[in-house]
Amino acid sequence: MTLAVIQMASQADILANLANARRLLERAAEADAQLAVLPENFAAMGRTDLRAVGRAEAEGIGPILPWLKRTAIDLRLWIVAGTLPLPADGQPQSKVRACSLLVDDQGQRVARYDKLHLFDAQVSDARGRYQESNDYAAGDRLVVVDTPVGRLGMSVCYDLRFAELYTALRLAGAELISVPSAFTEVTGQAHWEMLLRARAIETQCYMLAAAQGGEHPGGRLTHGHSSIVDYWGRVMREQTTGEAALVVGRDTVGQAETRQRMPVLDHRRFTTPRIVSGTLE
Repeated sequence: MTLAVIQMASQADILANLANARRLLERAAEADAQLAVLPENFAAMGRTDLRAVGRAEAEGIGPILPWLKRTAIDLRLWIVAGTLPLPADGQPQSKVRACSLLVDDQGQRVARYDKLHLFDAQVSDARGRYQESNDYAAGDRLVVVDTPVGRLGMSVCYDLRFAELYTALRLAGAELISVPSAFTEVTGQAHWEMLLRARAIETQCYMLAAAQGGEHPGGRLTHGHSSIVDYWGRVMREQTTGEAALVVGRDTVGQAETRQRMPVLDHRRFTTPRIVSGTLE
């Protein structure tokens, strides 16, 4: 069971981003990865026309979804497509969501997760205000799905600060969790690694953290440090900045033994929000 995360420094040119992502996914496939995770905004970083991009994809005239299907088939690879702007299913005119799609090696959509927590924050005094809710609507569903490398829980970037979501993913059976991200340089330096390791330790899951790492339109800097963190909180692979395809094997025996020796779910004294038909209450 071989896992991969991809690090990019995406720009506003969608076609160029897709070409770069394809090249990095090819590296992962050549290393026998069965599932690979792309970073947040892998195809449309810094775009100001996100609604138009999302509407085109929803109407079947955009380049991203056909590329995703073709790449998964060509490389025989399951792909977590970081995030792309997409309106809610069946609502092409609605506000876009930061949508993370999972497609299988036949190019079929297996799952969709829309980012639950939107990054509306002031992270520094100089050009440090982010307001994702201006561009995106929040999701409302928890997603855990079976894959050839284990049961995958899905999350995105700012979600990482909300431990209750990750506990809920573990309770729903997650063995590994995807975290496509574009952490700022300020917040990344302060919190990225410790949050990843904490979520891994709490859930006893692999964290597949595919990040943006570099400079983007408008001078935005992202922290990079894409990582694969195991169920014991060990950083198995990491890339500081620039492009990379990181690949590791999943130790299913060690993970199962750790969960048996330290059954944290059985020791819980407090509950997380109830989940009814996949919707958080």
